[in-house]
Amino acid sequence: MKNLGWLGIMRLGLVQACLGAVVVMTTSVMNRVMVVELALPAMLPGALIAWHYLVQVLRPRLGHGSDVGGRRTPWIIGGMALLALGGVGAAASIAVMSEHLPLGILCAVLAFSCLGLGAGAAGTSLLVLLSKRVEVARRPAAATIVWLMMFAGFVVTTITTGQLLDPYTPMRLVEVTAGVACVVTLLTVLAVWGMEGPAENVVAEVRQQRFMPALREVWSEPQSRKFAMFVFVSMLAYSAQELILDPFAGSVFGFAPGASTKLSGVQHGGALVGMLLVAITSQALQGSRFASMRSWTMGGCVASAMTALLLALAGLIGPAWPLQATVFALGVANGSFAVAAIGSMMQMVSQGAGAREGVRMGVWGAAQAVAFGLGGLFATGTSDAARTVLPTAASAYAVVFIVEAMLFLTAAGLASQVFGRSVARGQAIRPVRAIPASSRG
Repeated sequence: MKNLGWLGIMRLGLVQACLGAVVVMTTSVMNRVMVVELALPAMLPGALIAWHYLVQVLRPRLGHGSDVGGRRTPWIIGGMALLALGGVGAAASIAVMSEHLPLGILCAVLAFSCLGLGAGAAGTSLLVLLSKRVEVARRPAAATIVWLMMFAGFVVTTITTGQLLDPYTPMRLVEVTAGVACVVTLLTVLAVWGMEGPAENVVAEVRQQRFMPALREVWSEPQSRKFAMFVFVSMLAYSAQELILDPFAGSVFGFAPGASTKLSGVQHGGALVGMLLVAITSQALQGSRFASMRSWTMGGCVASAMTALLLALAGLIGPAWPLQATVFALGVANGSFAVAAIGSMMQMVSQGAGAREGVRMGVWGAAQAVAFGLGGLFATGTSDAARTVLPTAASAYAVVFIVEAMLFLTAAGLASQVFGRSVARGQAIRPVRAIPASSRG
């Protein structure tokens, strides 16, 4: 089967945009409704979102299902349908909360469980399908396209639903969410239709192997295990700063809410620039060490550490510091290492035991999900703890940024151990090995 062209990559990127469209409804619109309209503690939506990440520890099991079946398309479509159902259920649970809070919370837990399972099933199989259908030289650019389309899903959904939800009523939220769910499910079916072809010829040993032996086999591979550790540490640092930057700008630099929100926009703009740099460089300088995923991943982590240290210094110096420029640089560093890490996943997923791509990608996806679930708690907890022993907010935030810098440097060290020269330069991966008889089910 031919490798995908740019149009085919964009079609699969549309699936990622649909994933982002449903998830952003819960993290923005529904989050706000619970806190503002229902006057509930902000901890409630935070806990629900963390739960949706925690559920994604099942990603390896979901990936194993697609390995055994030899097809990724049913898992992508089924996962998107479950994600859409979870989104509608989350909106309905908010309507129930306004009348009966305990029952509404129970419904929300079930809905966010569906969100986590759906995102895990669709997201894992989508990345595996991309890695198998996109040629090596185009994978960094493909990773950028897919992630940019996810951001596009965020933007289009928030703008559109923001207009449709005015004036707000609980039933209107359910109706708008149901409309989004129908659109994303239909778009996903159209995007993946005919993209995969017939089922892979999965050998009998793979079909018969149970999940736990397959998971142990993947975890026993040094490269897969170290890469999972790299993903966890780097994404823990990456996600930790999301909940710290706004309050840092407000407490230390005196930014008003609108100004701190614009600062987040500056960071995201920098991330966009970083992603585009990876995509353009990887295409323009193919074969060069300046285009390798190893260089961009490690360099992005080191640059993220340096900018985090600059933010720590900025808080101690005060308003004279060029905060916006520093935050923009942080975004560039974050965007470059993040998209390079995704491109590396696509290059490395077929290394190791044969027909284990789904489990391998699931392990890495689970590490990322757990890191995102813990990142906010880690950052806010570290900040609160530092405030109890340090005299100023600036010094407390400096501790958080220094810890984040240490995590990014640790991630860079792990990346240096993970990437072999063949992966770093985008060369052909080594042949897969046979499945040992001792691991068969």
